[in-house]
Amino acid sequence: MKVLVTGGTGFTGKALVKRLLDEGHQVVALDYQEGLKTEELRQWGAEVVIGTVTDRDVVRKCMQGVDIVQHLAAAFRELNVPNTYYDEVNVGGAKIVLEEAYAQKVKKFIYMSTCGVHGNIDNPPGGEDAPIQPADYYQRTKYEAEPLVNEYNKKGMKTVILRPAAIYGPGDPERFFMIFRRVNNGMFPMFGSGKTYYHPLYIDNLIDACMLAMEEGKGDGGAYLIADEEYVEIEDLVKRTAKALGVKVKIPHYPVMPVVIAGHICEKICKPFKITPPIFPRRVDWYRQNRAFKIDRAKADLGYKPKVGLDEGLKRTGEWYKKEGYLS
Repeated sequence: MKVLVTGGTGFTGKALVKRLLDEGHQVVALDYQEGLKTEELRQWGAEVVIGTVTDRDVVRKCMQGVDIVQHLAAAFRELNVPNTYYDEVNVGGAKIVLEEAYAQKVKKFIYMSTCGVHGNIDNPPGGEDAPIQPADYYQRTKYEAEPLVNEYNKKGMKTVILRPAAIYGPGDPERFFMIFRRVNNGMFPMFGSGKTYYHPLYIDNLIDACMLAMEEGKGDGGAYLIADEEYVEIEDLVKRTAKALGVKVKIPHYPVMPVVIAGHICEKICKPFKITPPIFPRRVDWYRQNRAFKIDRAKADLGYKPKVGLDEGLKRTGEWYKKEGYLS
């Protein structure tokens, strides 16, 4: 089959493109910029198109002959842009891709949302029926595209919504790197109790879910939380990262509220100057918001079963950081 992967040069997109190619699919990878070692995608046989999902002409050209759409493209950690940029890409872009997919009569549309639509989980672990309470503009705009996806499902285009937890693994120079870098340096300042829950998702497990969602009759019209089997307290995650790296780490504790206040102030000061702040609210939320989820529905409907556990995933990720020179 021919598959369009939007956001195809990013961390998750590249991993998905690789799996699709390995399984014999023809792949178009659309993204607004070159990613980490994007030339590898071309060498593997993917068609790489540099363009934005907000450009209808580009999307329409990429959609020609496509059987399945994996819509991963999103404004995620762009901190030097106005908040409206998130609406334009995450909602407006999704709308354009949905419209063009429907016009092309694609067989299935998989939309990558986020577990963040649930915000802080009041009674962890939370399922898909947990309250929708996004905490920031990224999470809000990702959720606002979900009803659009459901509309097209009602029109007859098969759709699946995936809400991944905290994605990490080899190939990602950003998301978990802060944790690994601080642990590798031997000191990890912990703001707050360290008892907040965090739910990792190893990249290979997520790609398994993406592939399962493509199968005929699986997940049609549904929304699914995708995560590893195990959620952990963040202090435990730090300790297990140290074990994976083979180092010792000290974890001094500090009050969290001064950091929360500093995060909001830094973001407001830096935004007008289009400067990435050294600390910002979403990063601070890591210390104080519970993220722990049930994956029963994905197991039952998609046949999802996370194969790589946390300790193995952390070990593989640490080895990749070392190999690529991110950790001395």
